[in-house]
Amino acid sequence: MSYLALTETDRRLMMESIGVSSIEELFEPIPAPLRLNALALPPGLTESETRAKLRRLASRNRVSGSTSFLGAGCYQHSVPAAVSALVARSEFATAYTPYQAEVSQGTLQAIFEFQSVICELTGLDVANASTYDGSSAAAEAALMALRATKRRRIVCSGGLHPETLKVIETYASGPGISVDTMGLEIGTGRTPIPSPGNIDDCAAVLVQQPNFFGVIEDVAALVQAAHSADALLVVIQHPLTLALLEAPGKLGADIAAGELQAFGNPMSFGGATAGYLACREQHVRQLPGRIVGQTVDAGGRTCYALTLQAREQHIRRAKATSNICSNQALNALAATIYVALLGPQGLAELAQICLERAHSLQARLCELPGISPFFEGPFFNEFALRLPGDAGDFATAMRKLGIDPGVPLGRFSPDLANILLVAVTEENSPADLDSFVAGAETALRQRGAAER
Repeated sequence: MSYLALTETDRRLMMESIGVSSIEELFEPIPAPLRLNALALPPGLTESETRAKLRRLASRNRVSGSTSFLGAGCYQHSVPAAVSALVARSEFATAYTPYQAEVSQGTLQAIFEFQSVICELTGLDVANASTYDGSSAAAEAALMALRATKRRRIVCSGGLHPETLKVIETYASGPGISVDTMGLEIGTGRTPIPSPGNIDDCAAVLVQQPNFFGVIEDVAALVQAAHSADALLVVIQHPLTLALLEAPGKLGADIAAGELQAFGNPMSFGGATAGYLACREQHVRQLPGRIVGQTVDAGGRTCYALTLQAREQHIRRAKATSNICSNQALNALAATIYVALLGPQGLAELAQICLERAHSLQARLCELPGISPFFEGPFFNEFALRLPGDAGDFATAMRKLGIDPGVPLGRFSPDLANILLVAVTEENSPADLDSFVAGAETALRQRGAAER
């Protein structure tokens, strides 16, 4: 589908204005092998035809209602109507980069409120105005630690999301930073507590909470181990868990980062979302991206302005903390509104529902023949199951029954071919859990019959 506003008359007048006689002449400076003869655009559609086509495309979405148990970093949560209504207001949806504080007070205040929410949740002193997503936040946290410690090596838990680890490795490859990965404990699935000798030259230890397999990590012990080697501890945390688990800052972590999709942002095929990044005050000069500060104007009135702008466009490139010049303001605003609507009690109740339903489903599924926990460690709303056969085949069979059971982990490693990662949120009702269990029984029975 396409919308082309220009008429042939418009094109002719523009070509006359710049002194060319045809579109071909306009593009002559581009080497012929690099030019397309024509774009394969479909015929134009009317408004009603376009709407109908979009409805047909939307009907193909795999995530529909409560039949999805997909997770692995992107979760299906209910988004209150007020979130969409408020972020759609023109003051927010069309706001420009707030360089001129005198005309951007509303946007700046919204960002300041977002930063305050992140600091409250993480137990840390200062947060930036958001990053592009959780993975970029994790990578920026790693580079922050390198600058703060003047070291050239980071150690990552094997429980980091594989895609987050790839982003970190990509960031590190440019300046030649060493990235090492620790395997997880057999049985518990937790990150082993490193000895000082193994991390005595590293800038930071990075751990995900809960980790990629859903297991809750012992952050306090990891903090102690990292600090004993004069390294920083970076926690990449699912924000909803902060309604129930102790804040990483209060456990001694130095930097916290994460993905905010679960707060008021729809799944949207994986984006756009926003990442958060927070740290202790002593590291604020290494915090990349925008930071909004609260101050007073000449009349003594409260106002807001960008501060500590050590980014590439405000400072010599070699001295910049990052090439981040922007933030996901609208997605961060959605997260802020979502948290404000639910409040501390609402967030805690939501987290408790997700936790209880996930544990209920896991226990029932592990009663089925051939299904067992991949790890035995405590978990929040996501867990990994070992299946009697290929998890991809199981997922295909379940989808035919109208249920998307989760993420087959063979896509990340052949060694995980029979592992399924299942996520449960408040959108999955007790009746949906019943349907999952019944569907799993059917899929396993069909598999057994096919093997016989």
